[in-house]
Amino acid sequence: MNSASAQDSSPVIRAVERLLPPHYARQDQIIGALRDLWATRHYNIERLEELHRSVQVDGRFLALPIEQYNSLVTFQQRNDAWIQVAMELGEQVVVRALERTGLTPRDVDHVYFVTVTGIATPSIDARLMNRLGMRSDMKRTPIFGLGCVAGAAGTARASDYLRAWKNETALLIAVELCSLTLQREDLSIPNIIASGLFGDGAACVVLQGSEKAGRAAGPRIVATRSVLYPDTERIMGWDVVDSGFKVVLSAKVPSLVRDFIRRDVDEFLGAHGLSRRDVKHWVAHTGGPKVLTAFEEALELAPETLAHSWSSLREVGNLSSASVLFVLGDMLESGKAQPGDWGVMMAMGPGFCAELVLLRW
Repeated sequence: MNSASAQDSSPVIRAVERLLPPHYARQDQIIGALRDLWATRHYNIERLEELHRSVQVDGRFLALPIEQYNSLVTFQQRNDAWIQVAMELGEQVVVRALERTGLTPRDVDHVYFVTVTGIATPSIDARLMNRLGMRSDMKRTPIFGLGCVAGAAGTARASDYLRAWKNETALLIAVELCSLTLQREDLSIPNIIASGLFGDGAACVVLQGSEKAGRAAGPRIVATRSVLYPDTERIMGWDVVDSGFKVVLSAKVPSLVRDFIRRDVDEFLGAHGLSRRDVKHWVAHTGGPKVLTAFEEALELAPETLAHSWSSLREVGNLSSASVLFVLGDMLESGKAQPGDWGVMMAMGPGFCAELVLLRW
């Protein structure tokens, strides 16, 4: 896989576009909006605020103006809002991503759509086909339920497809509106942390097979790997309840990162004749401060290696599947990567599982 011919046959990431909704709230504004509700149910409000602030998020962009959330009482109301905003953000982010590459919607052969924060049938990708005027023979793969890992997993699955269909163009679209899943009456520790950590946003990756891309600029996806950790279903996910999606979020996540990610990364790189010393760029999902610290410690990364991930966490929070794509986009725009550099994109999520993507510029 180190050979030039192997790299030349790998799919190429042509562009990564990111989009945030227009409504922004500082963390103290969000705490203020929740404080009165918390006070009716919990005696130790200071402890809840401490948990909220511990996630080190300065503020988040929201699907709706913050004052409109109190009117969303039922699951149907939340999901209807999700469909409307997901369509708007999805359309805009696709148009911008295609503009970056000089392509049109009719140039797209396959769309992968990932989300975990709302449901729609027909799925959002089908509805976008009509709004954007895509070809009627375009293939669609909507993926629900991978959560935070889906940005890396979707990139991997799209590249797997393009490795066979080398003359095609694929899009990965991630739309996550985490604020519309908030269970305000749930005062469990996982929900309080989630209400401080997760934000809203959308991302779109344009990928092309090697024959279609030719010598176009962008990192090549040389290899991918999926890892599922047995008997970890209750580490992260949803319980689907009458009011919608109730978060499952175990405090064991950082421990799982420390226990397994070094082994998995080393085996992945070793299979391609590489080691961690060969990797210059690490693109890590913004799982939270404890998760990022666990990545740094387990992989023995130098300070500032995950600077883009830390910055994204502070500025917009954890955007679930879109997060790692925001970090990838920030890294690409930084201009730090040089021809010949190796990179690893990594994320973890419900399963509990990890996805690893090997990049080469």
